[in-house]
Amino acid sequence: MTTASICTIGDEILIGQIVDTNSSEISRELGALGIKISRMISIGDDHDEIIDTLVKELKNNEIVVTTGGLGPTKDDITKAALAELSGSTRYVEHEAQLSKIHEILSARGLDVLDINRQQAMVPDTCEVILNKWGTAPIMVFRFPEERFGHPATLYSMPGVPFETTNALPDVVEDIRSHNTLTSIYHKTVMTYGMAESALSKKIEAWEDALPEDMHLAYLPSPLTGVRLRLSIYGGNKEDEERRVDEQIAKLKDILGDLIYSERDDTLENAIGNILKKTGKTLSAAESCTGGEISHLLTTVPGSSSYYLGSVTSYAIPVKEKVLGVPASTIREHGVVSSEVAAAMAEGVRKLTGSDYSVATTGFAGPGGGDERYPEGTVWVGVSTPKGTFTKMFQYHNDRKRNIQRFAASALHFLLQNMEK
Repeated sequence: MTTASICTIGDEILIGQIVDTNSSEISRELGALGIKISRMISIGDDHDEIIDTLVKELKNNEIVVTTGGLGPTKDDITKAALAELSGSTRYVEHEAQLSKIHEILSARGLDVLDINRQQAMVPDTCEVILNKWGTAPIMVFRFPEERFGHPATLYSMPGVPFETTNALPDVVEDIRSHNTLTSIYHKTVMTYGMAESALSKKIEAWEDALPEDMHLAYLPSPLTGVRLRLSIYGGNKEDEERRVDEQIAKLKDILGDLIYSERDDTLENAIGNILKKTGKTLSAAESCTGGEISHLLTTVPGSSSYYLGSVTSYAIPVKEKVLGVPASTIREHGVVSSEVAAAMAEGVRKLTGSDYSVATTGFAGPGGGDERYPEGTVWVGVSTPKGTFTKMFQYHNDRKRNIQRFAASALHFLLQNMEK
């Protein structure tokens, strides 16, 4: 199986100044080709370190993709390091990239300086894939078998995420045309409502019985739950799909409604798909989540067709005057209670005329809460045509993470009470 290493170059990543999104984008694209990613590495702006690291990666992989270090300023040293690595003796001008540099800078109303023209100069040992989205060309270095013990190719891409994402299809096409690739098949199942450790224990026997060539990965997230991804490398695609589906069927028997989707998905998208299919509508009333549920729901394209709106009833008077929560209910049961969550859900459903509604009231912290309902407690109310349901959840995180978990738990509880 063809393997690849992804290397980001630049001190700005190592010191946390920017977040590396390029590696995940590249990994997804190469994985779809049937290439197994062996390593992801960040390298500082050091000439010798760049060369030493890339030599090691080229020895262990057929493909190495680097991003970063190709700008016009003096601290961008990747090109010089790659020239030395590849044994280049001179630089040559790439006319098409120079023309693109003129086009881009002219559109911005900027003059083309010598420092910009230098970006079109590339080592004579490389091929160039035109960067249509930026000024730094994509350099391709092909090494013969005798250099690293196997044929190897290094792709040097720009570090700007916009450029990397848009240039990836051209790089992928070059990889496809120069390599004999085997297939890879991934299947993702989305679960919610059980922590990764407990989930692992629950499916331990199933996991232990998986065929040797089938690999399981756990990918937890506070907003989407735990992704379970099954992968097979190097087989026949139709056969791989059939075999994985057989294992997923066994998993469904074990996990039941803990599984909310059989593809890489989100709770809000799964809810949206049901609402679109059934023609139903939704509203929300939020206290402790402060609009987080509404935000998640409206990230789904087309959500305006089923999501009517929300009331962020943070203060008690808003709960009473806008949502119609009786003052006696709050006085008798407390603002964080099953009764108030139910009244909020029913109030916003009546106010908007929606088929479904979801409501939250709780203590996100720090502070608030008592012995009965400590900090990190949320009551969720869901109102449906068949009745109103409530459930309590408790978490022990900081305020931001508690709010995320409150919102996700509310969406999952809503999902469980919707007609599919």
